[in-house]
Amino acid sequence: MLRKIIQIDSEKCNGCGACAAACHEGAIAMVDGKARLMRDDYCDGLGDCLPHCPTDAITFVEREAAAYDEEAVKKNMAAQGRVYKGRPHTCPGSWARSLQSKEVAPAAADVPAASQLSQWPVQIKLVPPHTPYFNGAKLLIAADCTAYAYARFHEDFIKGHITLIGCPKLDDIDYSEKLTEILRQNDIREITLVRMEVPCCGGLEMAAKKALQQSGKAIPMNVYTISLDGKIKA
Repeated sequence: MLRKIIQIDSEKCNGCGACAAACHEGAIAMVDGKARLMRDDYCDGLGDCLPHCPTDAITFVEREAAAYDEEAVKKNMAAQGRVYKGRPHTCPGSWARSLQSKEVAPAAADVPAASQLSQWPVQIKLVPPHTPYFNGAKLLIAADCTAYAYARFHEDFIKGHITLIGCPKLDDIDYSEKLTEILRQNDIREITLVRMEVPCCGGLEMAAKKALQQSGKAIPMNVYTISLDGKIKA
């Protein structure tokens, strides 16, 4: 059958074993110091191994492959002395992936501009703390309303950045713990924070500043405030 399944680039694989540990079905094993997909019918295609690969050696492909066989997985796990805990209920929308943003000529007035988003997911709550696209990245932390208020948000802020968005009022959580993990585990070059002028947006700015302090790193951070009429406040 034709279906999505993982593919491992042995040239990129550094043999860390993170993907094998993350695979709930035991579909990946370390062979001669490299990760290898042992059998197609062991792979459920959900991609829990993807966010754990530090070298971006694992991708999805669509090809002819045997259907996922849960019974075969149970037997394989038992033979390894491991307990099969069932298929994890992960949402495909939370899988970490890099997006290819193409440089295009300036659009005519009646032609939509190209998206500058370079990765997925973008929600602070969903993004894995360590993925290859964070390495050497310029980080954009933005209140989710800012993209609606500021017309040139893609060109002026998203372009060339890894984007994280959130709303401290609606999520009602402290983002500082997740942001601290991201800053500690990755080589972030700089941080741009964009917030609205409304008071509740101060929670996002405070979380970012707290995370930067807790990370123990000296990363330059610039804060921009967007007014309700879509202008950058001085």
